[in-house]
Amino acid sequence: MDWFGGNMNKYWEGFMRYRYLLIELVRKGIKLKYRRSYLGLVWTLLEPLLTTLVLWFVFGSLLGRGDALYPVYILSGRLIYSCFSSSSKIAMRSIRSNQAMIKKVYVPKYLYPLSSVLYNYILFLLSLIILAITSVVLRVPFTWHIIEAVIPLTILFIMSIAAGLILSTVCVFFRDLEYLWDVLLMLIMYCSAIFYYLKSIGPAAKVIEWNPLYCIIANFRHVLMEEGSIFTNGDNLFMFVYSLVFSLVALGFGVWIFKKNQDKFILHI
Repeated sequence: MDWFGGNMNKYWEGFMRYRYLLIELVRKGIKLKYRRSYLGLVWTLLEPLLTTLVLWFVFGSLLGRGDALYPVYILSGRLIYSCFSSSSKIAMRSIRSNQAMIKKVYVPKYLYPLSSVLYNYILFLLSLIILAITSVVLRVPFTWHIIEAVIPLTILFIMSIAAGLILSTVCVFFRDLEYLWDVLLMLIMYCSAIFYYLKSIGPAAKVIEWNPLYCIIANFRHVLMEEGSIFTNGDNLFMFVYSLVFSLVALGFGVWIFKKNQDKFILHI
């Protein structure tokens, strides 16, 4: 226990020493993302709204079946998936993208994937403004259970960091992962029930329910649209426990594999 506590204190002191660099990396990421965009941060609000309108137009008559809240259903799933997708892809390239700095000065290397996830998550939180406005316009019946939305959103953050650490490590040694991950992200998207209702696909729903990202989306939708608590519904409680355990285990593995290989990065970038 003394060994564990000593190491934790060491890591925390190191993190606090470089916290200002982390803040600057987050700021840099946000600025670079919209460097050549006339709309800038406004695009963070417009992009998910326009995507939702397209999906609503294409699938609304087929899958929406007259559901007035179908746009909220699409938008909530789209925002969460986009956060995970963008965070993981940018974090995956973070070590290679910052190879010049890594070769010149010592900086804890985990700051690069962590900052990538952080600035994407901040943009995601800003994009929730458009979800809130859409929900009010379409008269989503909010209840006090809406405060439980912080639970799936926190799990999303943990899962994104875990994915970022794992992918950024593997990508240094296996660069084809960038192309493979794009394909896997497409599969994850179709298995996350973003634009279709799970009950509409029959027995295949049992497979989708084992997708931890779907569990996060489903719980977020539950407290937002279904006026219920995660903890009083058996299915949602299972999805909460499953997605949390999955994310924590993935985070532990991500920290381990990153720490084990970080000293080898400079030989491969």
